[in-house]
Amino acid sequence: MGKTLFDKVWNKHVLTGKEGDPQLLYIDLHLIHEVTSPQAFEGLRLQNRQLRRPDLTYATLDHNVPTVDIFNIKDEIANKQITTLQNNAKEFGVHIFDMGSDEQGIVHMVGPETGLTQPGKTIVCGDSHTATHGAFGAIAFGIGTSEVEHVFATQSLWQTKPKNLKIDVTGKLPTGVYAKDIILHLISQYGVDFGTGYALEFSGEAIRSLSMEARMTICNMAIEAGAKYGMMEPDETTFEYVKGRPYATNFDNSVDEWRELYTDDDAEFDRVIEMDVSDLEPQVTWGTSPEMGVSFNTPFPEIENVNDERAYNYMDLKPGQKAEDIDLGYVFLGSCTNARLSDLVEASHIVKGNQVHPNITAIVVPGSRTVKKEAEKIGLDKIFKEAGFDWREPGCSMCLGMNPDQVPNGVHCASTSNRNFEGRQGKGARTHLVSPAMAAAAAINGKFVDVRKVVV
Repeated sequence: MGKTLFDKVWNKHVLTGKEGDPQLLYIDLHLIHEVTSPQAFEGLRLQNRQLRRPDLTYATLDHNVPTVDIFNIKDEIANKQITTLQNNAKEFGVHIFDMGSDEQGIVHMVGPETGLTQPGKTIVCGDSHTATHGAFGAIAFGIGTSEVEHVFATQSLWQTKPKNLKIDVTGKLPTGVYAKDIILHLISQYGVDFGTGYALEFSGEAIRSLSMEARMTICNMAIEAGAKYGMMEPDETTFEYVKGRPYATNFDNSVDEWRELYTDDDAEFDRVIEMDVSDLEPQVTWGTSPEMGVSFNTPFPEIENVNDERAYNYMDLKPGQKAEDIDLGYVFLGSCTNARLSDLVEASHIVKGNQVHPNITAIVVPGSRTVKKEAEKIGLDKIFKEAGFDWREPGCSMCLGMNPDQVPNGVHCASTSNRNFEGRQGKGARTHLVSPAMAAAAAINGKFVDVRKVVV
């Protein structure tokens, strides 16, 4: 029987253990940030252990960093986490993309941009959205702090192999509909747990037509579907993206091997989901879970359970309302889901020549220093600033309430991030997940509008 892409990469990295039991996987790349690494480093010290492969460990600062005055860190805990990572990196010989450096940024953007992320690798990070890197045909997953320490000490990790779930995405995306809409719609239809226990492989003509940045958006939110892993078959689009990046130094010798990373025609999946995007509409979440979402023209659903009732109460919304009825106050363009250059370019097309609505506070946070510099090189910063957006320094920013960028209590925010949980963007914040184009159009109009009528 043929093998899936996931099976091929997994099997290549098994050091010991029988299939069906926990198996010890070799880890090719360990990415770390300031929040989940301090205790793991301390664990090494307490056990008098060394970091086994500092050359395969890379650090960045992202969750806690301010995006206005990056070196003015007022929160004591945030400052301690940042300085602790800086000190740990120096002590253990870890390369760090430090504050203000040319390569600093959100961990899931730094990996691909530098060429560290490559097809066929196993990649881990103490962050749930590590599945992002699966867009390259890598097995990438988030791990806990104790697992971070295990990888530090052994460059390996015990894991139980999941089942395989194929998501076949067909059709051509309509104008004004994007990768973010694909994954939001999938989760709204099947729930936040349909991927639990599975490795998701996204395939089909709609996936193959996407850029690498759009592919990363989909794999980024595999975790919101309950899955630990999201993968896509590497192809010429993948190889062209990786080629020439600083850490892709062995490209010519590797690319032929990468071309063998595909699911065999006779491979069998444990489950298959088919999705035609030909008539897909822009998506908007109304509640406090990514599955609480609708197409733009669809009324919010009736209350079916206590979770729905709680979500409506928290969001101050009612069944039967539509996205255009939401009283927006903030717009956030950023996060590891949608803060790449193509996201900012798409949003800028809508923003250019317009002004942010008087009722809206709008901020743009490039996901990395690389993106910020590239955006400024082509004048995107001027477009956003002239329209009334704040143009910020790179970081996780308003995606989560771990830095100064927070949505005020009770305010509705159109956000390009990946989670809309209660308090995720600040105490009492009301988050609505959308594509960058939808967020940009909302900033200009002061409310959600059908971006298909804006994008020509």
